[in-house]
Amino acid sequence: MGARKLFYLGPQGTFTHQAAVNASHMLAPLATEGFELVPMDDVPQILEAAQNGEGWGIIAWENNVEGYVVPNLDALIDERDLVGFARVDVNVEFDAYVRAGTDPDAARIATAHSHGLAQCKRFIGQHHLKPRPASSNAAACRDLADGEIAFGPHICGELYDITRIGTSIQDYRGANTDFLALAPREEVSVLLEKPRSEANVEYESVVTLIPLVTGPGVLADLLDVFRDAGLNMTSFISRPIKGRTGTYSFIATFDAAPWERRFHDAIVDIAERGDWIKTLAVYPRRERPNPPVTSWMLPHGGVRLDCRRPPEHWREDDTVRRELMW
Repeated sequence: MGARKLFYLGPQGTFTHQAAVNASHMLAPLATEGFELVPMDDVPQILEAAQNGEGWGIIAWENNVEGYVVPNLDALIDERDLVGFARVDVNVEFDAYVRAGTDPDAARIATAHSHGLAQCKRFIGQHHLKPRPASSNAAACRDLADGEIAFGPHICGELYDITRIGTSIQDYRGANTDFLALAPREEVSVLLEKPRSEANVEYESVVTLIPLVTGPGVLADLLDVFRDAGLNMTSFISRPIKGRTGTYSFIATFDAAPWERRFHDAIVDIAERGDWIKTLAVYPRRERPNPPVTSWMLPHGGVRLDCRRPPEHWREDDTVRRELMW
């Protein structure tokens, strides 16, 4: 048996390429023959190859600036037989490039993956550029044309015949993107047999739910099941069911594994109510900070009270009335 294939969004030099490199180190104990990193043209190709058992897939999952990578989230919800079993993080820093020998001041177009463009808005505005999405950041660098500035990882400067004109030009320092490693469900069940028997390993799980009955209180009742089970929910979002106005799937992340009794019982409760539920990913829980949200992090406007001593007549305050629209 040869090296196991790891499929990632190509070409070489993408952040997904870096994630695949990181994953090859993280997952080395699970592949004694090592890994072969294989670039693919798009995410559907990655999912199809993993679905067919040709190897494991690596896809972008969540960014701490732009949030979930929605097309990949939707695709995994709809996949027949894939589940995430490892979560890999990559620091995201963008450099700016022009084609070798061209004048940066003549550039009018900014090109990168849509998430890359969204993370470099300040640079785009300062240089009066028009954003043009590319299939990936590395593809934008590889295919860079006259009159364009591409945003991509540092490695792109070594891979392609381009000139770096700026470093770390993203809007926020400390940005990172998490990626999921995917494989067929039966294979992941085997991979998890040993770690799930080890008491010192804690897990996170991502599940998607669709209540089959809609109306007032349905979502609250669903969330009550997890609250009553004492589960820690770290993320919760909704996605529309395509073409069905007013219907949604809900995606939640928990600090627990489906085989743990309290989580298992909650899943059983939801299933026996007749609602639809599916596990999208199970992976070892990451250590993460739990910093307080301070006032400078809050958006403009809104209402925030000192819960220890709320002002006596705060509900009649003009600013409160304006912000809460009551």
